Amino acid sequence: MMKFNVIAIGRLKEKYFADAVSEYAKRLSAHCAFSVTEVQPAPPSKSPSEQKEAESAALLAKASGCVVALDGRGKRLSSEELAKFIADKCASGVSEFSFLIGGSHGLDERALRAADAVVSFGAMTFPHQLFRVMLAEQLYRAVTINEGMPYHK
Repeated sequence: MMKFNVIAIGRLKEKYFADAVSEYAKRLSAHCAFSVTEVQPAPPSKSPSEQKEAESAALLAKASGCVVALDGRGKRLSSEELAKFIADKCASGVSEFSFLIGGSHGLDERALRAADAVVSFGAMTFPHQLFRVMLAEQLYRAVTINEGMPYHK
């Protein structure tokens, strides 16, 4: 069975964001395993580069399978291209994916180099809480594309 792990810095504070992620988790549960792991942010007393380094290391420590770093410097994929990426990895024997969402300073270079893929959702900056909802929706969309379901139009 395919498994998607979302590993993110911080927790969802707003109930409506948590409810939205829960809805996509419920939808995904019919097709694969889906989990969210929340990692404690680095102390604000550290410099931004130290925060980024500590948080990236904590995210990587929790990752397994095919590691996908989500970063504005990554490759921009359409929904269909994300679905194809997942399908191609599954066809080559990969069944687990870990999607890394960095903190407010992003991911460090070590995390980007360690990842199997670096993906961008575009040039815009999104709130981290909203981004988690967007990722869950895109994973659900990718699954429905790969299964030929009518959700994706």
